Amino acid sequence: DVAFEAITHLGSFGAVWLLAAAALAVAWRRPMIFARVGAAALTAELVSATIKAYTDRPRPPLRMPDPEPLVGLPGTSSFPSGHSTVAFACAAMLARTDRRLAIPAFALAAAIAWSRVYVGVHYPSDVLAGAVLGVALATALLLLGAALRRSRPARRRG
Repeated sequence: DVAFEAITHLGSFGAVWLLAAAALAVAWRRPMIFARVGAAALTAELVSATIKAYTDRPRPPLRMPDPEPLVGLPGTSSFPSGHSTVAFACAAMLARTDRRLAIPAFALAAAIAWSRVYVGVHYPSDVLAGAVLGVALATALLLLGAALRRSRPARRRG
């Protein structure tokens, strides 16, 4: 129980992803890593919060009081899992940055997502939807970034 509680707290607000991105940006001297992961985390938070406001799905303890959740019950809707959305958006962004990061990033994202079910605050479908949404958002951000780079006027050599 303690391990899953720690993992679920680790995934709160994308902090672990921002710390990892900052460390990689400094170590590899590539500040865009932090910018991309930050954009993914912010976008995922905003989109999942917006969807939560419209779905209004009660969390598991509100439907089945036993067993009690291992962590405090958030006051937001259950669907989709914001932790999962952020985790998978950031993992996808890191995996795109460097393929060597794919397995550890997605493994951490999966652990964070599953922890939300384990601690009793989400249904499996909440975290699955969050995972799909997170990857879709990261993909959309990457496509948007590529389109913006292509639309810039070519630099003159001189």
